[in-house]
Order: sequence, then structure tokens, then C-alpha cells
Amino acid sequence: MTVEIFLILLAILASVTSLVTEAVKMLLDSLKVTYTSNVVVLLVAVVVGGSGMAVFYELNGYAWTSFEIICIALMIVANWLSAMLGYDKIKQTITQFKGK
Repeated sequence: MTVEIFLILLAILASVTSLVTEAVKMLLDSLKVTYTSNVVVLLVAVVVGGSGMAVFYELNGYAWTSFEIICIALMIVANWLSAMLGYDKIKQTITQFKGK
């Protein structure tokens, strides 16, 4: 796997993670459940990032070596951090533009 492929997948998976996280948060809010946002993002990032990379490997015929497993772990961490920072900042920017 090259760095370019990793970054493209990170951008796609972080976007999907942000959208799924917001859907989960809306569901939890409608059920009046208390939660920690960062933990919700972490759980969604583990599922989306890990399964997204696994699907990518299977579709492209990659062998399951220790390098690919390390890349999955790195994708989960990078996906979590990107999704955690990404959506909140975009939402804040849109709100600020609407206010002016």
C-alpha cells in the first residue's frame, strides 16, 4: 500500500465516519441517552475504518500480512482523529458564516 492510497482512503473513511457519527448522535439524542462524543466517534471509527480497510484489501487481493494489519490499526487511529476534528470544525465554520 502506498501513502497516496492510504491518504485517499483516510479522506473517504473519515468523511463516512463523520456522517455516521452524526447520525448516531442524533439517534442517541432522540432516545435521551447520555454519551461522550469522543467515545462515539472512536467506536464508529473502529467499525468504519477497520471494515473499510478490510474491504479494500479483499477487493484488491492484498495478502493479509503483518504490514496490512498494522495499516488497519493506523487507519483506525487516523480515522478517529480526522473524524473527531473534521466535522466539528466544518459545522462551526458554516455556523459562523451563517451568522455574518
